[in-house]
Amino acid sequence: MMQHYDSLPTRERPAVTTDTSPTRSLQQVALRPSSPRTTDSGAQDHGAAHRHLPAPARGPRTLFGAPLGVLRAFGLAVLVPLFLAVGMSLAYLGAFHQPTPHDLPVAVVGTSAETQVFAQRLTDSDPDALSVRTVATEAEARKLIEGRTLTAAYEPTATQATLLVSSAASETSANVAQKIFQPIAFSQKLPYQVVDVVPAAEHDSTGQGLFFLLVGLSVGSYATAAAVAAFAARLGIRASILTSFVMSAVVSGIAMTVAGPIYHVVDGNVWGIWLLGWLYSVAIILIGVGLHPILRHWTTAALTMLFVMLNFTSSGGIFAVHLMPGFFAGLHAFWNGAAWLDAAQTVQYFPGHGYGLDVLRLGLWAVVGLGLALLTHLLSARRVRLANERVATREEEQVIAA
Repeated sequence: MMQHYDSLPTRERPAVTTDTSPTRSLQQVALRPSSPRTTDSGAQDHGAAHRHLPAPARGPRTLFGAPLGVLRAFGLAVLVPLFLAVGMSLAYLGAFHQPTPHDLPVAVVGTSAETQVFAQRLTDSDPDALSVRTVATEAEARKLIEGRTLTAAYEPTATQATLLVSSAASETSANVAQKIFQPIAFSQKLPYQVVDVVPAAEHDSTGQGLFFLLVGLSVGSYATAAAVAAFAARLGIRASILTSFVMSAVVSGIAMTVAGPIYHVVDGNVWGIWLLGWLYSVAIILIGVGLHPILRHWTTAALTMLFVMLNFTSSGGIFAVHLMPGFFAGLHAFWNGAAWLDAAQTVQYFPGHGYGLDVLRLGLWAVVGLGLALLTHLLSARRVRLANERVATREEEQVIAA
């Protein structure tokens, strides 16, 4: 049979392979590389041969079960209320927890040698607490109290002792003076009386109504500042400044309506005190507009620090400057709340006395606010212009490269 096969012509012989196995092993099939597939366009799909399953997505990092990003955002959000809590506690307790007189201006009425000796002994008893002088007559003492040069004047005679004070200037200072001189009168075995030279208004028995009017003006002003500042970019600087002037007039008008016709804390002189309130309010709003481009969401916290924490504590509405700690007494000399309260008290209770320096201080605060608003507007406009120029430059470079 083999011979017969060999005798066939070559072209008639069937193809012979060395693989006589009817089927290839599974191992050979598995090891044989697969031929690359060809797409409709004729390109070979090499990625299919090396495609792997995607690695499982890694979840966000967590702490105590909460994503770190959420915790970070929450931490930044609570910084503002924590700042306010710490600041309000330090400011109010620091200013009000232990009022102590220092250089409290008082006088002893009389011209005799005994009066001079008594005044000197009073000074020596506590030289840091009191600033003692002598005046010749009760009329002179009254004049000095009405001019707010003196807090109190003590006049001992052979039959009685009289203490002259002014509750309109500061009821707490009047109370401190009584605590100082009442024991002295009792030690001298003299009948003792207190005369209120300039009393507070009938509907302001504590004499602190103007201070609480200051609180209303301040809160209304810095809240308005936050609202105007939030829309300043859309309004533009001119409209923002104009809005600040208009809204400050509205805020002052609301406060004066409540203090005047409703509660009668302010009787008469309504327009004068309204103008002072407008000048005070516009400074706060303009400062808020100026700070917002720099501080952003910290603007309200900054305004609260400036016009609540440092403002109310240094204004003299609760304790006069001679009862304040040194830090707040220093602020009293130039802070705008102190300027407004001094001017309003003069208009309300001490007519005929000057308050031009207080108006000057309020005006300077308004000028600072206006300058700050203009400056930050120019800086913001410059940043926007530079950013636009950088974008335009990149677009030109891309066009050139293309």
